[in-house]
Amino acid sequence: MNKTNSYLEDKDSQLPALRLLQQIGYSYISPEKTLEMRDGLLTRFVLTDILEEQLSNINRIEYKGETLPFPDSAISRAAYDLQQQPDEGLVKTNEKIYDLLTLGKSYEQVVKGDKKSFPFKYVDWEHSENNVYHVTDEFEIKGKQKVRRVDIVLFVNGIPFVAIENKRRDKKNALDEAISQHLRNQSKEEVPGFFHFSQMLIATSVNELSYATAGTSKKFWAVWREEEEIEEKVAELVSRPDTDSNWIERLRSHYYESYQQKEIPRKPTRQDLNLYSLCRPDRLLELTRNFTVFDNNTRKIARYQQYFSVKRMMNRIRQTDEEGNRKGGVIWHTQGSGKSITMIFMSKNLAVADDISPHRILLVTDRTDLDDQLTKTFKSCGKEIVQAKTGTHLARLIQDPGVENISTIINKFHAALNRKTFVETSRNIFVLIDESHRTQYGMMHQRMKKILPNACYIGFTGTPLMKNEKNTAARFGGIIDSYSMDQAVKDRAVVPIIYEGRAAKLDTWREKLDREFDRDMEGMSEDQVSDYKRRYST
Repeated sequence: MNKTNSYLEDKDSQLPALRLLQQIGYSYISPEKTLEMRDGLLTRFVLTDILEEQLSNINRIEYKGETLPFPDSAISRAAYDLQQQPDEGLVKTNEKIYDLLTLGKSYEQVVKGDKKSFPFKYVDWEHSENNVYHVTDEFEIKGKQKVRRVDIVLFVNGIPFVAIENKRRDKKNALDEAISQHLRNQSKEEVPGFFHFSQMLIATSVNELSYATAGTSKKFWAVWREEEEIEEKVAELVSRPDTDSNWIERLRSHYYESYQQKEIPRKPTRQDLNLYSLCRPDRLLELTRNFTVFDNNTRKIARYQQYFSVKRMMNRIRQTDEEGNRKGGVIWHTQGSGKSITMIFMSKNLAVADDISPHRILLVTDRTDLDDQLTKTFKSCGKEIVQAKTGTHLARLIQDPGVENISTIINKFHAALNRKTFVETSRNIFVLIDESHRTQYGMMHQRMKKILPNACYIGFTGTPLMKNEKNTAARFGGIIDSYSMDQAVKDRAVVPIIYEGRAAKLDTWREKLDREFDRDMEGMSEDQVSDYKRRYST
């Protein structure tokens, strides 16, 4: 790329992005400083000094009522362990590091002569303010041979969480080019090691923005549509003057020779709105921890309809009716929008909800193939689940509080109900019902209610609800969230289906059919023959 084009790209997309990211909580570090923090090594991607300082700040040893710091040797070892994961391929290594980041690790320490293992974390997920957030531009990375430059990198506690590629808006197929650049950089011949740490990838060209995760193919990059009112807030943020001295120095050396600090009022672009939605620290941590799954060596992050539907579900189940039971409802998301993964996201959000503990999940479908599919999806995403084999087995599973996740076909409730003494009264059982428009609202649903009278029932369907089904959904708890086929097509999540009417050309062997009919009707009365003709003429 020549210098003029690079300059235009910087000013059009990269510069506004850097300004906004600082306003939402990221401290700027220059490319020169980040390289210094990496000891001049382009093959090192973590800012180790920042990481070690943060590990020391957010980790403590709790021992017999005392709070003690971890020794420096443990801090250094933890930083080393994060950066020295064996390379098992792009997504597999990314998953190993994700597990380290989200689950933490235990380190054995000797405290006052007592040797014990103590939990250790890399990110404070519960208190986002306890972490530190940095942003840099033109971040150089090197693989075995290739050297590449990432336009913008966001760090959480010195760990590169987000990589952003910027393209100026007047470039043809700008967004596709930015996505292709991400995909190229992740390939084996390039710098896949950098992407072992990434939690989100973003491609943007001012009026367009897509996001994904490591290993996502081009067709699965998603758009984000915020459902909260943020435009006024973002407009205020993008109009603030620059204040950070390191950033102002960078502006003068790289962007403007005669830079003057001043307020620049402007309307927020799609890039501004989406960066605010996806990258502000609390949302970024939430999307990473609660809305990311690994499904058969594929990393998936929530699309906006999945995120907001789960948020609405969590709000709904925290409400109770006059009897003290949790309120439920129906999620109507069109086919192809990822209902099974939405169920996984709900289970992850339940797992970290301290006010809903302990809890259990019961997945219910009306077909064996759906039951198998959901069970496999849960298992492939690392969630333990037991599949009920019979009604008696289902009854045993429900009565066993040690089984957290159960899957079953709804018919098995009939056999379970035959155990007349069996009732489970817990209010923290969540019954997630797939394709809930079909059989679950009638007698089958009543059987479930007899066994689990206080459970919270949440239905999922991808089929448009008929008028009578909507009335039943209201009795079920009402519609919690909807995502129509039109929305899915607009988001390019599914392809449009076009129906073209065609009249089939039919030839009938009338004489032969008449002879066969007369033969079959032999001995019938005239009224009977007339009735048969009327009923079967079509």
